Amino acid sequence: MILVTGGTGLVGAHLLYHLLQTHDTVRAIHRKSSHLDSVKEVFSFYTSEAEEYFHKIEWIEADITEVPALTKVFEGITQVYHCAAFISFNTKHFHALQKANIEGTANIVNLCLAHKVSKLCHVSSVATLGKSEDDSPINEEVPWNPEDMNSVYSITKYGAEMEVWRGTQEGLKAVIVNPGVILGEGFWDSGSGVIVKRAAKGVSFYPDGSTGFVDVRDVVQSMVRIMNESIINQQFILVAENASYLKLLTGLSKEFGIAPPKRKLNKSVLLLLSYLDGMSSFLFGTKRFLLKATIRSMYSHSSYDSSKIKDQLVFEFIPLEETLKRVVGHYPR
Repeated sequence: MILVTGGTGLVGAHLLYHLLQTHDTVRAIHRKSSHLDSVKEVFSFYTSEAEEYFHKIEWIEADITEVPALTKVFEGITQVYHCAAFISFNTKHFHALQKANIEGTANIVNLCLAHKVSKLCHVSSVATLGKSEDDSPINEEVPWNPEDMNSVYSITKYGAEMEVWRGTQEGLKAVIVNPGVILGEGFWDSGSGVIVKRAAKGVSFYPDGSTGFVDVRDVVQSMVRIMNESIINQQFILVAENASYLKLLTGLSKEFGIAPPKRKLNKSVLLLLSYLDGMSSFLFGTKRFLLKATIRSMYSHSSYDSSKIKDQLVFEFIPLEETLKRVVGHYPR
């Protein structure tokens, strides 16, 4: 049987539907606070039989940081898709990020070894990759640089990758995927869904940065294909297109039928707002909404090379414009 961690997240929910096309049942874990209805909503974007597909999932309440409950989950498991992760760029969350992303992944790796799981697929991020010296597109061979201004999220996701590679040295067969910014429908209050939600209201300004984007459907399909191949102990960048935030916001605005952003957002203004935001959080205990790490990512220019997966699997990514059209089409009006 296949096990999916993080089944109530963007990647996990879309992955579950994809797996159920060829498997009678799939096991997935969820935390007590998880919202299972979000999985049904994702299924509804694919089929009118969302409820029937949802009930094919064997849900078990467990947390990747709690070994006793997690141990029972692994009984009879042959493949594992590890999608669970804690996402935050707030330095105050560093210990929580360590526990979920590094310790949690270590637990998954150890149980895979103990239960002789045939293969593990770990969902990482392009945030764990280094920067090329000549500004050429970043590929899987560009090494991580601990001296860079890495976010607490990228530090802990890199630590998670090290746990996976450690497992391969102990006999585990594993693969790692490194997606760019994942675009997909169903989670409008987190991740890229926040960008879609903001674009729906209209945006006048844009940040002067760029990065790699990929459709969630490409992410899950590539994961399944890699797991079904004899490929082991390798990692793959998953980026359909390197694009500016201006192009992304313009594309979203076009699909929503509203005016695109015209004015560049001044970075110094955002840094000032971030400072004031930090002071407010320190003095009054308010929640941070604008972190320096977020601003850095909005103004950095990164491009990624996905030729490895294109060549090895003859994989074709969904064009960015097509992804935006579909995602906006599913956005609740």
